Amino acid sequence: MKKNFIPTIDISSLLNGLNSKKSKETIKKIEKACVEIGFFQIVNHGMNKKQIQSISNVGNKFFRSSEQNKIKLAPKKWNNKNKNIYRGYFPKDVNGKEGLDIGDTKVTKKYAQRTKNQYIEYLNLNKSIDKKSIKSLSQYFDNIFILCEILFKSVIKLYKDDTNISKKTFSRLKTLSTLRFNYYPKQTKPVEISKQDGVALGCETHVDSGIFTVLYQDKIGGLQVQNRKNKKWHDVPFNKKALIVNTGRALEFLSKGKFKATNHRVLWNKTERMSIPFFFEPSYDFKMNTSFLHKSKIDNSGIIYEKFLNHSLKKFIEYNR
Repeated sequence: MKKNFIPTIDISSLLNGLNSKKSKETIKKIEKACVEIGFFQIVNHGMNKKQIQSISNVGNKFFRSSEQNKIKLAPKKWNNKNKNIYRGYFPKDVNGKEGLDIGDTKVTKKYAQRTKNQYIEYLNLNKSIDKKSIKSLSQYFDNIFILCEILFKSVIKLYKDDTNISKKTFSRLKTLSTLRFNYYPKQTKPVEISKQDGVALGCETHVDSGIFTVLYQDKIGGLQVQNRKNKKWHDVPFNKKALIVNTGRALEFLSKGKFKATNHRVLWNKTERMSIPFFFEPSYDFKMNTSFLHKSKIDNSGIIYEKFLNHSLKKFIEYNR
C-alpha cells in the first residue's frame, strides 16, 4: 500500500492571497490532487494545534457525558420534546456510531423561525454544553469556514479572476455547512461488510454531498480512500499537523465532473475513535448551475442547493428522520 497516495500540500501561501507565484503553484497542486484522487492533506493551514485540541476536547467531553445529557440535543425522532429534525445528536443504535451535527453557530432562534427552512435550525447548545465549550465551537466554525472559503476561491481561480463570486455560493446564516463530531465507540460488530473486498467497516462506503469536507481524525485513524482507477483502498495516515480535505458531489456538479467526489470508508476497529468533519456546503437558495465556474455570465437557473442536498442525504441512514 503506497504511503504517499494521499498528497500533503502546504497551503501557507494561500493565506496571504491567491495571486503570488507560490500561491498559483499551490493551487495547481490542489487541482492535481482533486482531479486524480479527490483527497489531500493540508499543512500550515492557519488552524493551530491548540485550537484543534480544544475542539477535540469538546467532542470527547460531550460523548463521555450521560445519555440523559446527550439526548437533550437530539432531534425530534429521538426526543419528542425537541422541534429540531436535522441538527443535533444521534445515538449509536442508528448505524454504529454517535454523532453531533452543528449548523452555523450564528443562527439565532428568531432567524431560524423567520427563515422557515428545513435545514436552518436553531440548536440550543446550552442544554448540554458549557459556555467555554460553546465558545470553542463558535471560534472553530468561524475559522474553518474561512479556511474552506480560501480553498473554494482557489478552485474558482482556476476558472476566473474574480474569486468574490464565492459570496454568491456561501453566505453565513444561509449556509447549510455542518460541523460534525463522529464518535465511534468500542463497536462489538461492524456496521457493514464491504461487498467489494470483504473488509469489516465501521462506516459505510460513501461520497460527501457538499463542496469540500475538511476533517480532523484522531491518531486511531481508520479512514480509507478508494483509488478511482484500480478500485483499491488506501489508508489516510494520521498527521497531527494536517487536516484532510476531500471533494464532494456539489463540487463535482459545478465543475462538470472534473473534480469527482471520491468513495471513502472507515475500517471497523474495537478501539473508540473520533473524527471531526466540517461539511462546507452552499447557501440553501444557491442555484446549482454549471455556468457558475464555466461562463462569464452566470445563469441563475438550476436546482437550488437545498433540494440537491435533500436528494443526496437520502442514502444516509442517520438522516432517515
